[in-house]
Amino acid sequence: MEKTTYPRRNKEIDFKDLVLFEDEDFILVNKPPFLSTLNDRIEPVNLLALARGYWADAQVCHRLDKDTSGVLAIAKHPEAYRHLNMQFESREVGKVYHAVVDGVHDFGDELVDAPILKMDDGVVRISRSEGKPAQTWLTTLQAFRFHSLIECRPITGRMHQIRIHLSLKQASITGDEVYGGKPFLLSSIKRGYKLKKGTEEEPFMKRMALHAYSLQFNDMAGRRKIVEAPYPKDFKALVRQLELNR
Repeated sequence: MEKTTYPRRNKEIDFKDLVLFEDEDFILVNKPPFLSTLNDRIEPVNLLALARGYWADAQVCHRLDKDTSGVLAIAKHPEAYRHLNMQFESREVGKVYHAVVDGVHDFGDELVDAPILKMDDGVVRISRSEGKPAQTWLTTLQAFRFHSLIECRPITGRMHQIRIHLSLKQASITGDEVYGGKPFLLSSIKRGYKLKKGTEEEPFMKRMALHAYSLQFNDMAGRRKIVEAPYPKDFKALVRQLELNR
């Protein structure tokens, strides 16, 4: 079976294909992996630029890490932007992430409450004395032979919060080498796996296995909206392999 990955440079994306929900105030999209939310000095394409090519006054309301896929909200006008930002600040937005992690874990709606300190090198660490409050709920959705599929519900929105909170629980996200995750090799789970002579096995998934699965918020009329983002091809293929090779 061939690996399913996204190209490193997202040059041929049609923004319309990303749209999950749209009304007169908001656009919610399923952000592909390897696409920056905002301007990136390395990559010429970013989500904000694509959104403004579709809607001139578009403004992203929050961010996802470049390698993270999933649902992301975009405001069509300043009033909508302020409306949703106030909900983020008051923690009224419901966020659900799915992550494939290393190891077998049985989290039963477990709260991780560990303050996070942002470092100068762009990573974070847990600091009880200097960190800002951070809380994440963890629930195991599926357990496999050497991995687990975890639902993560962050209460706060600190940088790399889910990544370091899972690492703190010895459940680093698969492929997240910054916080202790290991690349996923198909040979590690697939019985009888054979590599072509003279070749070196590459990771099955070219990024960390983290996906923003759903976003719940109040629209401009006060109605509660929930928008879910289907898994992208690489994440879906990874989960499928884990299910087939339990």
